[in-house]
Amino acid sequence: MSSPAAVSSLRLIHLPGGTFIMGADDRRSDERPAHPVNLGPFFAADRPVSNDEYAAFVEHTDALPPPFWPQDGFRIPDAPVVGISWHDAVAYCEWLSTQTDTRVRLPTEAEREYAARGGLAEADWPEPNVCWPEATARASVASAEHPHVPLDACRNRFGLYCMADNVHEWCSDWYDRSYYNVSPRVEPAGPVSGMRRASRGGSWRHRIKFTRVGARSSLSPSYRYNDYGFRIYADAV
Repeated sequence: MSSPAAVSSLRLIHLPGGTFIMGADDRRSDERPAHPVNLGPFFAADRPVSNDEYAAFVEHTDALPPPFWPQDGFRIPDAPVVGISWHDAVAYCEWLSTQTDTRVRLPTEAEREYAARGGLAEADWPEPNVCWPEATARASVASAEHPHVPLDACRNRFGLYCMADNVHEWCSDWYDRSYYNVSPRVEPAGPVSGMRRASRGGSWRHRIKFTRVGARSSLSPSYRYNDYGFRIYADAV
């Protein structure tokens, strides 16, 4: 079992921010229109929160264990924790902030897409000229039956693992399929209210386990699915 000190070993990578094109005009309707977004610098964890890291939270608080831990393959120490609701993820961030010198949080959708692109201006996948679902180096991911330990083959140019595969990751925003029509250009944080919270990333559970970096998803914030986890972010100030 991890201790509070151990969870602070998550590697936070500094992302420079800047202006990028979010969304795409030739993709799904909720990704339209493509629009410029400006972000300040921020930090992103190099990988999703693991089972061992979440276990420390469970051990030292009154949080309930994820419901899928008793099942085979869902308690691998370094694999992403799943079965986490949006509320659980926010509570973990608040707790971890009290255990370390860094205030951590969930990302906005804009931050998550910028991070997933890895500095590439126009890309469907985290690496250029690679069709991720067919890449032989990722064959083990394509056949996964549960979340996998992050692999070097699934790391983007920012050094972030699993930005297009493994588990869906919660974002802080409410989800609105039409939000891009009214989204501000600077530091968009999503609608002020909604029914579902935004999420990003691929899923071990889907038939096609990789997703484009601009693809959007969402879920009720109280749901705990076996392909939903999260990653911590932090302000750069």
